[in-house]
Amino acid sequence: MGASISVSEKSIHQFTVKDSSGKDVDLSVYQGKVLLVVNVASKCGFTETNYTQLTELYRKYRDQGFVILAFPCNQFMYQEPGTSQDAHAFACTRFKAEYPVFQKVRVNGQNAAPVYKFLKSKKPTFLGTRIKWNFTKFLVGKDGQVIDRYGPTVPPLSIERRIQLFKATTLRIVLLSQTKTKNKKIEDENVNQKTI
Repeated sequence: MGASISVSEKSIHQFTVKDSSGKDVDLSVYQGKVLLVVNVASKCGFTETNYTQLTELYRKYRDQGFVILAFPCNQFMYQEPGTSQDAHAFACTRFKAEYPVFQKVRVNGQNAAPVYKFLKSKKPTFLGTRIKWNFTKFLVGKDGQVIDRYGPTVPPLSIERRIQLFKATTLRIVLLSQTKTKNKKIEDENVNQKTI
């Protein structure tokens, strides 16, 4: 089952992870974006469907504030046996992934990556916090909060409407903010003209 997990971080944006070559990546760079965080594997029965659909989703929404964060994991029947660079090359060459593929991580147990401890603590299942298998997906809002969790058998395209909903919410907020800024500039210009 997976015991309850206690984490002090309040947002995914508070974490630093490693890219596939071992360089630090501060996840705060993704503030204001809707994220789909996925533990991936190259030799799993779910690999073909998930990678194909992840690439399709990313291409469709990447210019609208959506990013996929892929974390290779070898915890489930050793289905990601190579290096982090191997996992990255596999995703990018075979499935044309253009989204970030990070360093291999553990998603369960004492040595689970801190970002996964956070994700699991925010969206446990009725069976606990444990990740069941490869291609478990976490939808994260622009504020860094976990919105939902999807099991390995849920194809990425089946959650497209949820992505559209939260992407649109982000877009509406940006447009509203831009409108307020324009209105403020117009008000300032009117005040300046009156004082001249």
